[in-house]
Amino acid sequence: MTVKEILHSAEDKMKKADESINRELNEIRTGRAHPGLVEGLHIDYYGTLTLVKQIASIVVPDPHLITIQPWDKSAILEIEKAILASNIGINPSNDGTTIRLAVPPISKERRQELVKVVHKMIEEGRVSLRTIRRDSREALEKLEKDKIISEDNKFRGMDELQKLVDKNIVKVDELLKSKEKEILEF
Repeated sequence: MTVKEILHSAEDKMKKADESINRELNEIRTGRAHPGLVEGLHIDYYGTLTLVKQIASIVVPDPHLITIQPWDKSAILEIEKAILASNIGINPSNDGTTIRLAVPPISKERRQELVKVVHKMIEEGRVSLRTIRRDSREALEKLEKDKIISEDNKFRGMDELQKLVDKNIVKVDELLKSKEKEILEF
């Protein structure tokens, strides 16, 4: 393994960690309707676990309403079950062809609790970035110990690795700021 391969691997892992954080943050209900609240729900569709977004049209006609229109009407009950089993805290209603989710406003106390949850998620993301950095540093040190690279190359690799980590931590902090702002808006 070379320095370049280690850095490329670290960059890929950091990108996946960022995507994971982003996906988790999208599932947090902020009092405003958005498709991310239900897109990730799985239903049993003819014996196969399937994402709701793969079998239905999800539309947000206004800031407090989500409509889900399955292409196969027989999936409506399964989608309702998945919504009720999830932790989004919204009761679905349907008219036989469309499921409507009215997103109620969130209290100030609940918003503050959600901000704490977001901070915890972001901190977990930072920890995963630091873990990736630690593992990559260990790999670089092993290359130097095995006399595959020089000490200078190891330090150059570590500098590049630190730049990657810093860049990704800035991204995570920006996600935190935007999600916090979204939650606290009334």
